Amino acid sequence: MIITISGQAGSGKSSVARYLSENLKLKHHSMGDLRRKMARDRNLNLAKLNELGEKEEFTDKQVDEMQTEIGKKEDNFVMDGRLSYYFIPNSIKIYLKANLRVRAERVYNDERVEENFRDLGDSIASLIEREKSDQRRYKKYYNIDTTNELQYDVVIDTSRLGIEEVGEKIIEFLKKENIIKEAIQTKPE
Repeated sequence: MIITISGQAGSGKSSVARYLSENLKLKHHSMGDLRRKMARDRNLNLAKLNELGEKEEFTDKQVDEMQTEIGKKEDNFVMDGRLSYYFIPNSIKIYLKANLRVRAERVYNDERVEENFRDLGDSIASLIEREKSDQRRYKKYYNIDTTNELQYDVVIDTSRLGIEEVGEKIIEFLKKENIIKEAIQTKPE
């Protein structure tokens, strides 16, 4: 079973992927973590890497090739990344979305050092610019729109849901579709 989780920045992709990885006993791959490492290795923040990516395709293509290879060589994993559904078409495709303010608060309160914001307004502005940059690059390099919800098997608005609630909705979908057969213990007894 391969699960790919796409969605908006701050919608909970990485957190939900970690939850599913733990509870379904699957390996976890994070494309966001790979992109952040790529940025750090070049003494850039993610916004600057994205800006560079609008001119230099390697910033996307390297990570995208890695996703494709993982999808060909491995099974039984969950991957979070905006383009993962596209590069691993045989996956169960999940899309997470949330209200902009909620997402900005999540990102603002996150402990990622490389995404340190002055205030909530700075976080909101950063998310808006990041999403514009992402969409420009995805359109330019692949002619795709990751926000088209028709491409996904499950779409969840996480605005008012916690990580466990989102994870449980996905697990319920997997059970309903007979992808997993029995209930998996996800909460401590």
